[in-house]
Amino acid sequence: MRARDAALAAAVFALDAAVATMNTGSGNRPLMPAGWLLLLLASAALLVRRRFPLTVLAVTGAAAVAYYPLEFPDAPIVLNTAIALYTAGRHRGPAWSAGGGTILITLFAATSRQPVPILLSLTPIMALPVTLGEFARVRARHLAHAEERARLAEETRESEALRRTAEERLRIARELHDALGHQLSLISVQAGAALHAGEPEPAFEALRAIRTASKEALGEMRSVLGMLRDAEQPDLTALPGLFARTTAAGLTVRSTVDAPTELAPPVQRAAYRIVQESLTNAVRHAHAASADVHIQQCGDRLRVTVDNPGPPVRPGFTPGGGLRGMTERATALGGTVEAGPAPGGGFRVAAWLPITPLPLRENGPP
Repeated sequence: MRARDAALAAAVFALDAAVATMNTGSGNRPLMPAGWLLLLLASAALLVRRRFPLTVLAVTGAAAVAYYPLEFPDAPIVLNTAIALYTAGRHRGPAWSAGGGTILITLFAATSRQPVPILLSLTPIMALPVTLGEFARVRARHLAHAEERARLAEETRESEALRRTAEERLRIARELHDALGHQLSLISVQAGAALHAGEPEPAFEALRAIRTASKEALGEMRSVLGMLRDAEQPDLTALPGLFARTTAAGLTVRSTVDAPTELAPPVQRAAYRIVQESLTNAVRHAHAASADVHIQQCGDRLRVTVDNPGPPVRPGFTPGGGLRGMTERATALGGTVEAGPAPGGGFRVAAWLPITPLPLRENGPP
């Protein structure tokens, strides 16, 4: 029971009692006790009108139909019925309220000495709460739908924000892996060479290479951080420096680059990162002393291959995160990557990148 319902029931009973008391006359039946009981019953029923709207409509209607033919002092007990009609329409729909109103009008007319005037006067009185109840029901339904749409929109925005955050984390992780993995591999190889060098001069050469690779790693770190601030990214013009660093680490690079200079930046960046990761894997894992890099345009695609001649790849080899990163970069542009043992031994990475890449999702790779 709500406080508003209790207040409404008390106010309606007070109004009914006041009007009935004022209209008490010698020609009326005394209110005590049946009249008061009917007024009290019709008002008390309103306390539970939201929980049992149809039951309350029946109780208030029956009390009103019984009150007037018994010639009790005139009172607005029909107001209780009108409130019940509104509630029935609001919570159960127009069919119940309109049907209940029609039955009540028929009963009032049938129990009255003047049925036609009663019929004409009660019809608009009963039609008003039925109409208002339907209006309130439709409005509440529209509000509920609007709230549901707003809730779903908020959930969609939150889901999209989480998706973008996950993509951004993946992109940063990929850039860090590609940018720093190469230099750190070179440092590791040179450090091992320095430890096993029998003469001072080779050890010093390895340490100088470590110093150079460390500077390059710091530069790549700054580049990645700059990328997060929309700075420029490496393209095909940065390949000579990459080849020089790799050669200094002990892996001879033979390269052929025949690609147009006006390639889209995402394509150039993806090609550079694929070559970089392939050379990194060669320095880290392969037993070959050289790598062959070929980049050329074939129709509407850019072909990138990195071959590492050497013995057959050991059984059970599984691609690591770097190769997955290559595939993700190529796929994001609409290209493909194949990586695996070469026919004559060693390892080959072959990528096909479209000259005109697919539109990239915001915050997506590469």
